[in-house]
Amino acid sequence: MTYEVKSLNEECGIFGIWGHPQAAQVTYFGLHSLQHRGQEGAGILSNDHGKLKRHRDLGLVAEVFKNPADLDNLTGEAAIGHVRYATSGGASINNVQPFFFSFYDMQMGLAHNGNLTNAHSLRRELEKKGSIFASSSDTEILMHLIRHSEQENFLDKLKESLRRVQGGFAYLIMREDKLYAALDPNGFRPLSIGRMKNGAWVVSSETCAFEVVGAEWVRDLEPGEIVIIDDEGVTYDSYTTDTQLAICSMEYVYFARPDSVIHGVNVHAARKRMGRRLAQEFQHEADIVVGVPNSSLSAASGFSEESGLPNEMGLIKNQYIQRTFIQPTQELREQGVRMKLSAVSSIVKGKRVVMVDDSIVRGTTSRRIVQLLRDAGAAEVHVAIGSPELKYPCFYGIDIQNRRELISANHTVDEVCEIIGADSLTYLSLEGLIESVGIETDAPNGGLCVAYFDGQYPTPLYDYEERYLESLKEKTSFY
Repeated sequence: MTYEVKSLNEECGIFGIWGHPQAAQVTYFGLHSLQHRGQEGAGILSNDHGKLKRHRDLGLVAEVFKNPADLDNLTGEAAIGHVRYATSGGASINNVQPFFFSFYDMQMGLAHNGNLTNAHSLRRELEKKGSIFASSSDTEILMHLIRHSEQENFLDKLKESLRRVQGGFAYLIMREDKLYAALDPNGFRPLSIGRMKNGAWVVSSETCAFEVVGAEWVRDLEPGEIVIIDDEGVTYDSYTTDTQLAICSMEYVYFARPDSVIHGVNVHAARKRMGRRLAQEFQHEADIVVGVPNSSLSAASGFSEESGLPNEMGLIKNQYIQRTFIQPTQELREQGVRMKLSAVSSIVKGKRVVMVDDSIVRGTTSRRIVQLLRDAGAAEVHVAIGSPELKYPCFYGIDIQNRRELISANHTVDEVCEIIGADSLTYLSLEGLIESVGIETDAPNGGLCVAYFDGQYPTPLYDYEERYLESLKEKTSFY
């Protein structure tokens, strides 16, 4: 069996606001800033004095709201929004968030970023109790847990439910009179709070959205924390004290926008430090540095400064091409790669090129880019990766859940180098990654989850344990 994996994909991004007369419009701009976190679907749910309304569909944010009336109808001073990449559940409109629930005694909107590791067990348990699910997404589980809770008030019901779900999650929950935000006990996914000049409170997966909507960062949510926002202001609470920071290291390597700040660390600055450290660990002669656009440009800049080699724009990305993974055949997908990326012959011809990239998943894309550089006349192509070898799957919200999809899980560095056709291959060390991010914390691994590199998961895998153990026995050739 073959697996077509183009790149890593973050599951989604969430944005919420309370106290703005054009809440849905602000949320629209916030979701635009988070579009890189999910391109398969988008939606906004507004709150107009206790009346919740929603619009959602498959596609990019601009496509979902191309009809101005769809946004204008979402009146009210509060809203939550979501951009989705399908990981848990398929690419169906039924799985596009925010979800909207209307009961005899309450209404509720729900948006989720992450992946629950005990979702299958909880779903079976809830269905046996009579729950009926309208989607295949694990997000819906939280609502059913809340409805089954016997606690007296909604906040206690929510806290009890959050203690039952396991894995990576950042939730936004809209009630008639309140907006709730909650983060898992390890803080796998980022979530921050900001405030606008008019006093409106905003919550976003990344701080880059604050810049767009004119909000100032206030603070990050802490692991195990609940934030309650209403007309009276903001209240901070927690649902568990059993916490330990382990934010996804791939946020810094690949997912987050370079202008975002996560746990006090600017993503661009972290990537630049990764590039500097990578240059220190690189042991080959070269003439120029070429970063693979766009997520590797910061690391390439750091590599160039540390090594003294000129940083050249040897690869150009067409920003307007559609995603290649939606093409129906391998031939069309390969053509799509050439449409998306091109090498500049006048820059690389006759040069020993250091090609800086953020990661290697399956190796397919790396092999094509190396060939692009060779076809453009590069004398040598040395591949330098700004992260360690990806050897283990992720179960907290990244769409890599099997070792068969990972070339480094099946081959040595030398073998991978041969497969992608490079003259050399250098990965950033795990120690180098942790030190380059540089979160101020006493948590293990510098407050990062690095399970993709060392196989040491910070939580039990629950429903995924058997799948993970089986994957350790399998080996797939990528030759």
